[in-house]
Amino acid sequence: MAPHVTFDRISDPNQTAYPTPAFLRMARSRRSRTPVLIAIAGLLLLILGWRSSVKLSTRPAFSTSYRLTSNNPVPYTAPILHDETESPLLAPPTRDDNSTAPMGLQKTNPSFHLLIPATESNSKLCKTLLSTFALAYPPPTLVNYGKNFDGKGWDKGSHAGKIRGVYDYLSDEKKVKDEDMVLVIDGYDVWFQLPSVIMIKRYQQLIYEANNRLRRRYGTELKPTEGKAGSGMGPKYTQTVVFGADKLCWPNGSSDPACAAVPYSTLPKDLYGPSTDTDPDGFHNRPRYLNSGTVMGPVKDVRAIYGVAVEKVEKENRGTIGDQFVFAEIFGEQEYQRETQRLSTQGAGGRWYEWLSNALGASDSPLAANQTINNMTVIPGRRYEFGIGLDYTSEMFQTMTHSTDDIKFLTYNDTTIFSEIMAQHPNLKVFPSVPPMDIQYAHGPLWYSSPGNHSSDPEDEILLPHSDKLDNLPERLDWFEVPLGTNLYAGTIPSLLHINGDKSPLDDWWPSMWYHPYGRALVRRFIRSTQTRQAARAAAAGGQTWWDMRGGRGGVWTDTGSWMSWGEVCKKTEDDVFQDGKGKWGMEEGSRKVTNSFGMVVIADEDEDE
Repeated sequence: MAPHVTFDRISDPNQTAYPTPAFLRMARSRRSRTPVLIAIAGLLLLILGWRSSVKLSTRPAFSTSYRLTSNNPVPYTAPILHDETESPLLAPPTRDDNSTAPMGLQKTNPSFHLLIPATESNSKLCKTLLSTFALAYPPPTLVNYGKNFDGKGWDKGSHAGKIRGVYDYLSDEKKVKDEDMVLVIDGYDVWFQLPSVIMIKRYQQLIYEANNRLRRRYGTELKPTEGKAGSGMGPKYTQTVVFGADKLCWPNGSSDPACAAVPYSTLPKDLYGPSTDTDPDGFHNRPRYLNSGTVMGPVKDVRAIYGVAVEKVEKENRGTIGDQFVFAEIFGEQEYQRETQRLSTQGAGGRWYEWLSNALGASDSPLAANQTINNMTVIPGRRYEFGIGLDYTSEMFQTMTHSTDDIKFLTYNDTTIFSEIMAQHPNLKVFPSVPPMDIQYAHGPLWYSSPGNHSSDPEDEILLPHSDKLDNLPERLDWFEVPLGTNLYAGTIPSLLHINGDKSPLDDWWPSMWYHPYGRALVRRFIRSTQTRQAARAAAAGGQTWWDMRGGRGGVWTDTGSWMSWGEVCKKTEDDVFQDGKGKWGMEEGSRKVTNSFGMVVIADEDEDE
């Protein structure tokens, strides 16, 4: 048997001595030690860079799981959703389905709020509303509806008013609670395409992954233990709020922190081939800049961001700069502060590593780039850390500035188009040949327009009777059978599409949205779902199918507490929204007035509308 050689024993003097390799003899000489160390460090950097690129390029086309495991704690985790209709995120206490909810039941679980700044209604807003009805989002609340802005500047103060309106709503403790979730979207160019439950699960997964990255990059520090005496080690920075990511930085200056100090995208560095991030027109840039048109997070944290924005536009007399400028500036200041503190607190080894990475062009610090960054004016006592991050992979929010060529509407049971797409886009790193697991495991697309109306009880009489002319829907429809807007380069199917930048897709793409052929029937079905006894119980208790205590489906709330039915807010938009030639809403089969179980008008009499 061959002798077992250990590595910590004294060498046997009788053992044959092998000559020291030449490269080791060279390394031991004082003259050669420094360049050898640099070469070894460079080699290690190259290996690390190669491993990183492999990890990125082999990223699966879609996340296959959105579950947060208990053995991987994160600084902030939204309550986990399960696959059942009534989920722990917004579910009421468990009750017998045959019982009725008691009067005065207090809702103790978090609510999910959808805020849409919109001063007036038009067909663009109603397309957004239709998409929320079809996919079981909370009853939208219109912020600043009916207000006229006549201030100074190109927008007459409407963008400053938009910030103030959202902030005031989030500051009203009667309407929202700190632990509630809020999603704020632009009112005239956003369409949902996936259900609310998928949006929330993706938010949870994105927060989990982002906080892992932050912990690895910035480390931990001693922090007070929440709810307990004493302190413990926790991550230095955490993320709780998600904004959309854009390819272009605007309207901020290119040397401002909003453009020059923000992190690089998490997508592969060669996403678009050799022109990635070097395209002068920006079409082949990876998204890394904040877009203010979509934001989601806990009410407490989103309110804090809007509070600073209000201060910037009102107290600093900068009301004409717009919300996009302000929120991008807040994000840039946060990231500039984070990175300067990281670089200034590094030891000698860390500084040397950073210098070498920069010399080799491998640094991942935006402050190491060969460009001038305008220094921030740090105001003592001002808060700069807000837990903001971006959706770089567009799983939640797909912005469209210079990204329309990245999007293709795919019907996943039709494989004939795949070879054509590969020919048109030769630089694709991943190809989404099937929808991700969160979509595959979801209910069918048509299910969400009637989540509270699955009762066969004959006593559940409805006030909007079924019509063979208006309510024809397929008996069964699968996600594989409907067109889904897909980001071919990121390999994701976004939960919503934000048509910023070029507005032509607002007309060109609307017929491609999966719910377009069924728009009128889905709205009618959504309204009908509010009128059953089962829905009334859900409304009183809260839950995934009923997001807050106000009740109401098939319409919108305003920030002043008024309710407007679909027939009121979307009057005379049928031709552009439904595009089905079936006439005016509520007049398809004659004039009549319909109210739901809450006494709210869901179809108004035409005589009263005129």
